[in-house]
Amino acid sequence: MKDDAFPSITQALLLVVAVFLTEYVIGLALYDSRGILDLTLPQLGAFTTLLGNAVVFAVLMNAKNMTFRGLLHPSRHSIRSITLLIVPPVAMLVPLMLLIGSTIAQLLVSVLPMARWEQQMFERMAAGNLASVLGMCLLAPVLEEMLFRGIILRAFLHQYDRRKAILASALIFGAAHLNIYQFVIAFLLGVLLGWLYERTRSLIPCIALHGLYNTSIWALQASGSADGGGWDNSAGDWGIAVALASAGASLLIRMLKVA
Repeated sequence: MKDDAFPSITQALLLVVAVFLTEYVIGLALYDSRGILDLTLPQLGAFTTLLGNAVVFAVLMNAKNMTFRGLLHPSRHSIRSITLLIVPPVAMLVPLMLLIGSTIAQLLVSVLPMARWEQQMFERMAAGNLASVLGMCLLAPVLEEMLFRGIILRAFLHQYDRRKAILASALIFGAAHLNIYQFVIAFLLGVLLGWLYERTRSLIPCIALHGLYNTSIWALQASGSADGGGWDNSAGDWGIAVALASAGASLLIRMLKVA
């Protein structure tokens, strides 16, 4: 299987379905044995996610003859330079992203009120137990970036022009969240993450941005700020966030030589 031949857009959709099915099958297999393994339901969910993705990635990376180092950082620049030069300005984008995400979420909920099961789903995601925190703040950023940017977008960039590749991967990333409340925010985040990957050819800044964003959301929800998802949306908050994001974006544009 050639690196630039798989997946296409259709194959990427099937790949995402394969990940979900693998996690589902593993979850079913382990559910009855959770007592023996001494796993709570959140721990079982995190373990299932990790194991399911590990199985899929093992098959993919073997078929594509790809190493973990090659997946994580195919860039011609060193990991050190990317980490020191790109990650700090990337972090400066997070406050504005939180405010925009909070505003979009509040608008969607006002137009499409959540069902009780949807509220319970988000409450479980924001739970303070260790498994939920690790799942949201560590596993999701690493595994999702490996799949959506490291495998899917990387292949798309070989097959399509960069705009189509980034937008298509972002749409699939948004759809993979399986609810309208996360779709819009995930799509916008996917566009930004896709642009970062296309410019740097490294998952390091993508994982950093994704992880910082998810961790900030969890911290705000845990502290009860702004009904879970943002600051107080005051003019001062927006002013600080816009100033930080403007400085960060300016640095990124300069260093990444945007055409």
